[in-house]
Amino acid sequence: MKQNDFRAAAVVILGLLAIPSLGYAAGSSSSAPAVQPDLYKQAKELVDAKQYAQAIPLLKESIQQKGEYADALNLLGFSNRKLGDMTKAMTYYTKALNKEPKHLGANEYMGELYLEMNNLPKAEERLAVLKGACGDCEEYADLDGQIKDYKKAHGLS
Repeated sequence: MKQNDFRAAAVVILGLLAIPSLGYAAGSSSSAPAVQPDLYKQAKELVDAKQYAQAIPLLKESIQQKGEYADALNLLGFSNRKLGDMTKAMTYYTKALNKEPKHLGANEYMGELYLEMNNLPKAEERLAVLKGACGDCEEYADLDGQIKDYKKAHGLS
């Protein structure tokens, strides 16, 4: 084998050996999934800290990675509602409830959204769903209290 042929063969072999490492450079991670940050958890912490605008992109990325799931859709609805976008909020709550009709958070928050939209009958429908789903759970008690406050404020007691 001539020296140039040897060099060419060596370059080809080294090139072929390098190809598997391209998969790692193309956006994959060497971290185990459990070590990678949980985008939903990070977003939930931001929502709890009332940093709704910062939570939205993390929730959307989490959905991109995992597919649509009720918890993330619910928090997207909540974050958008807190930022004043009632239309997006309703869209996300509806999607969450299409995935899980008895989702406690989505039913509570949709009920609150209905109160903000002055639609008491629809809020009461969400309360009835919560009653059937969990009895007197925290979400039921929260929405029930808000409905009572709404009625009192509007002279409907």
